[in-house]
Amino acid sequence: MTPSTLPLQGKNILVPRSKGQAQSFSDLVKQYGGNPVEIPLLAFRPASTPEIYAIINQLHTYDWLIFTSSITVETFLSFLHPSDRKHLPKIAAIGKKTESFLLDKGLQVDFTPEEFVAEGFVEEFKPSVKKGMKVLIPKGNLARNYIADHLTNYGAFVDEAIIYETYFPEESRELIKDKLTHGQLDILTFTSPSTIDHLMAVVKENNLNEKVEACVIGCIGPVTKERIESYGLKVHIAPDVYTVHHMIKSTIDYLKK
Repeated sequence: MTPSTLPLQGKNILVPRSKGQAQSFSDLVKQYGGNPVEIPLLAFRPASTPEIYAIINQLHTYDWLIFTSSITVETFLSFLHPSDRKHLPKIAAIGKKTESFLLDKGLQVDFTPEEFVAEGFVEEFKPSVKKGMKVLIPKGNLARNYIADHLTNYGAFVDEAIIYETYFPEESRELIKDKLTHGQLDILTFTSPSTIDHLMAVVKENNLNEKVEACVIGCIGPVTKERIESYGLKVHIAPDVYTVHHMIKSTIDYLKK
């Protein structure tokens, strides 16, 4: 394709991921001619609590360790001494990216669901649950309790460890306000409920609802879609496969209509 025929040519597309995670997303947008506008709508910092190290000292007592994102893996491993990796329980990973990240770190993944969301995971993982088995779920401070609640109902003993905090970078507030105010975003993409919550906080503070409503909106996953709709916004793009790649492909299909 020539530049003028690329499907995202001339489109300014919000990339809401943190700086360390934005590169592959932005590269995909550029591949199809779009202009990625990187504004992290969320960032992460490790939590600092004694409970984390207490749990790490008991890692050998768990049967399963469940990771829901690459950020969770990266942060969890940062708390471990290299020798601790020898005592890890079986590992379950939600999402191909999470699985790939674990494999790149030299860790074995024992279970990956076909569906990349908590709801699909608990159904597929249910046959692996033995009454009384111990499960550890490292998570962020804003993550849901869905997996823990359901595995507990299935008879497992579940511990959740908050290992990182999610926050809205202050510099992103002014950036998103400026881009929306001047109509410099054509397509808004959201990768988690937190990303829409943070953007809408700026929208409400500055009466920018009409600016958001003028944009094409895409997202990953049913929970994020539901959160967007709770603000009265229309979701134009929500692929059945919950990855950035499929969201971009679905965006291209939508723009062709």
